[in-house]
Amino acid sequence: MIFGRTERGKPPVEPVTLKILVAGGFGVGKTTLVGAVSEIRPLRTEELLTEAGRPVDDTSGVEGKHTTTVAMDFGRITLREDLVLYLFGTPGQERFWFMWDELSEGSLGAVVLADTRRLEDCFAALDYFERRSIPFVVGVNCFEGADRYPVDAVRQALDLDEDVPLMLCDARDRSSVKEVLIEVVQHAMAYGAKRRQSVTS
Repeated sequence: MIFGRTERGKPPVEPVTLKILVAGGFGVGKTTLVGAVSEIRPLRTEELLTEAGRPVDDTSGVEGKHTTTVAMDFGRITLREDLVLYLFGTPGQERFWFMWDELSEGSLGAVVLADTRRLEDCFAALDYFERRSIPFVVGVNCFEGADRYPVDAVRQALDLDEDVPLMLCDARDRSSVKEVLIEVVQHAMAYGAKRRQSVTS
């Protein structure tokens, strides 16, 4: 870049920045997803799980989990030269849900991560986004050793509307996560256009 212009003589592109939430139950892979795709070192607010939290932190199914997000995870990914996503991972436990309203302010859409071993843990996130008309995509995080189910069976178990995208993904894999994020952006834009159309008609 020379004097604020690219070498090809074009002015630098000012990217559009969009805010995406990453939500889901405790231990479903939200922190892992943000870390897998972020091009900056992710901001994490993790604390060790303690004996004091044992009565409220249900670790069944995620017995190997030793830390938990107490505020948020933050990361950034550039999808194109003119499009940057800011990722905000929400805390999974019920006692931190009061932060969701703050985090969801100004968001374009959300990823709701689901674990087929504990599908009920993502119900609260699904309800939250549905009630607030925030478009979302469900990403089924395919954990090692977990049973695999057809997408239609998971959709039925979650009682999802047909127009809500549902994808299998690996929260550890950058390209898999990137596909989910692209789907969120496309779904949110289509959702917004549909709502605008219904208002004007």
